[in-house]
Amino acid sequence: MKIVIDEEKCVAAGQCVAAAGEVFDQRDEDGIVVLLNPSPSAELAEDVRHAAAVCPALAIAIEE
Repeated sequence: MKIVIDEEKCVAAGQCVAAAGEVFDQRDEDGIVVLLNPSPSAELAEDVRHAAAVCPALAIAIEE
């Protein structure tokens, strides 16, 4: 699994952090998503998929 973030689309809603805080964070100055782990372990895969699904801006893409 590889995660790709489109910062231009991100609206700083924070849903990704709520769903997968081990993989995503937000910048302090504007709340834009920060990718902490671009290739998370299999144990985090379900949380990452959920984070991508709940992102209101569709700023998270997953490459399997």
